[in-house]
Amino acid sequence: MRNDLRSDGSADTMLRNATSHATLTTMRAAVCVRPGGPDVLQLRELPVPAVREGWSLVQVKAAGLNRSELRTRQGHSPNVTFPRVLGIECVGIVAASTDPTVPVGTTVAAVMGEMGREFDGGYAEYALLPNSLLMPVTTTLPWDVLAALPETYLTAQGSLDAVGAVSSGQGRLLIRGGTSSVGMAAASIATSHGIETAATTRRPDKIDALTAVGVDHVLVDDGGSLAASVHSLWPEGPDYVLDLVGADTAVDSLHLVRRGGTVCVAGSLSGWLISDFEPIAMIPSGTKLTAFHSGNLAGSAGATVLQRVVHEVEAGVYRPNIDRLFGLDDIVAAHRYMEHNQAIGKLVVVP
Repeated sequence: MRNDLRSDGSADTMLRNATSHATLTTMRAAVCVRPGGPDVLQLRELPVPAVREGWSLVQVKAAGLNRSELRTRQGHSPNVTFPRVLGIECVGIVAASTDPTVPVGTTVAAVMGEMGREFDGGYAEYALLPNSLLMPVTTTLPWDVLAALPETYLTAQGSLDAVGAVSSGQGRLLIRGGTSSVGMAAASIATSHGIETAATTRRPDKIDALTAVGVDHVLVDDGGSLAASVHSLWPEGPDYVLDLVGADTAVDSLHLVRRGGTVCVAGSLSGWLISDFEPIAMIPSGTKLTAFHSGNLAGSAGATVLQRVVHEVEAGVYRPNIDRLFGLDDIVAAHRYMEHNQAIGKLVVVP
């Protein structure tokens, strides 16, 4: 998968690139035909998308699954129209290019930018993507491992940067939703920087998975208050909380973190909206609440970060944390598995 980025950038070259898929006519794709349960995902033959100015065709080699796709499938993304090929991320090879800096044959990743929402996404053998989303990657990693990294690690890195944990290289971090793919990625990053880390899980059988990625303290969240177990570790509270559970726990996290510490909400395992949120009453004085959205590191903004993550995975410093692989024809089973919260880490679809 080493990239060959040679191109003369001429109009003739770009035309050849943009029409190089002319012999292709159809592709397989998992289509969400309407809002509903996993069965609304149907495997279909679709025309290969026609390349247009500003967009390039990517042969999808693998795509990570994300809970936001589950919510879109359920009908919770009001701007999405159906039928739609879901998938907010993918990795693959440029099959037809309109960008001379990203020629045919380039290994790329893409995340967010309304992928799988306003336009068809990664649950397919080919995806037509805006050039602005393409992140060239040089790597020797297998496709399934590479696919486990973009959305997961860009979110984890951006979230830790948002609270200042990595830049300080010290402090105490609590990760809520530790066995989610982002939680395990954040643990890999934090522990590699020497940050003392605790992480929560609702299932005791997932404890070993968290210790395997370097978590110092695993806390079983039984649905009650975490205050006693957190304060037995750190009487004043952690310096940072990365809350991947989201709406249901954000206010509680604000009271777990030490006074003046920072809470970053970067997940929606429990939904998107905090009901009856009163900032003045609910945020302790001096404590900071922030958020991170992976769209902030889409395209060129995240390319350097993703390449650094890839190097760290190749070196064995970070872990890809793959739970299970699925084929396109197993997409219904994959969504059922995700909906039942069975995964420990990342789920990947390999067309």
